[in-house]
Amino acid sequence: MKKLIAGLFLLPVAVMAQQKGFVITGTITGLVENSKVSLVDMNKPADTLAKGKVAKGTFVLKGTVTDPNLYQLNFDGSGKKSVLFIGNDNVTIKGDIKNTQQFDIKGSASQSDFTEFQKTFNPLFQTLTQLNQQVSGQRPSDSLQAVYKKAYDAAVAAIDKFVAEKKSSPVAPFLLIVTRELEQDPVLLEKRFNQLTPAAQNGFYGKMLHQTIADAKVGAVGSDAIEFTQTDTIGKQVSLNSFRGKYVLVDFWASWCKPCRMENPNVVTAYKKFKDKNFTVLGVSLDRSREPWLQAIKDDGLMWTQVSDLQYWNNDAARKYKIESIPQNYLIDPNGKIVGKNLRGEELDAKLCELLGCK
Repeated sequence: MKKLIAGLFLLPVAVMAQQKGFVITGTITGLVENSKVSLVDMNKPADTLAKGKVAKGTFVLKGTVTDPNLYQLNFDGSGKKSVLFIGNDNVTIKGDIKNTQQFDIKGSASQSDFTEFQKTFNPLFQTLTQLNQQVSGQRPSDSLQAVYKKAYDAAVAAIDKFVAEKKSSPVAPFLLIVTRELEQDPVLLEKRFNQLTPAAQNGFYGKMLHQTIADAKVGAVGSDAIEFTQTDTIGKQVSLNSFRGKYVLVDFWASWCKPCRMENPNVVTAYKKFKDKNFTVLGVSLDRSREPWLQAIKDDGLMWTQVSDLQYWNNDAARKYKIESIPQNYLIDPNGKIVGKNLRGEELDAKLCELLGCK
């Protein structure tokens, strides 16, 4: 989960002219008298935007921000924290320090949208996380797959509904940022981005989302594969270009990645089925140590070329392809064009059958 966005669109122009900064007035039960309260930027925790002291259970913070964004209230006397999504608003906060999640926060349209985001998506995220943990620990049964698909479809529908209803809100691009890995579809992400108003697109999160979409287009189907060279298991330098003339599946994985290890048998099956039809696999590992990498290759029976620079997420090839999660793969044709992406299990088999034939 991450970041921030745009302004006071619903306020009259005259009011906007007068509101040059934010004012946060808190009346919180249980605060320690004379204790410090501060507001920091969650993206730059070292930046303190405002400070104040508690007097008779009340505090006031004043300052200025560039965009509506995620900020954190720190209550030094109790060690408690609370997250706000505000701009230069006049905000009031009421509640009990023992239950920061139940604070009554008013005066900010973006905060109201953020509260709605939390109520809608936190339960969905929790469900998907729990199901992902189950999937990571075993081969999913048909019933588990059905449950996961239902939860997944509910999350996708909620995303579309929120964006359609909140297209001018800075929380809409924030939502698209934090859910981008759910579908891993830059075309769909760009379509949702284009539904946003110019103000939302040009806010902090809107700009971040625009860059995310540009990065996601790297390695898109139909584009040229990005060349790289890395060392194989015996110390030989291997370049992607050396596979020209063949269909090659560039498979990003790691020995420590459970979903990758669960997917490896499917890749082995595809390799055995199509290796005599001008097809091979090039494994790119995001491992940090040589021994577990080599052991995983042996244990999983990975018979194709394997390379790695043992730099974990800083793997040079992974950085070139903007890899943020694994497993990921790219199917490249004999001319160096990407013709498939993130093909797994039956999808990989079907695509290879389409290209190479199965008879």
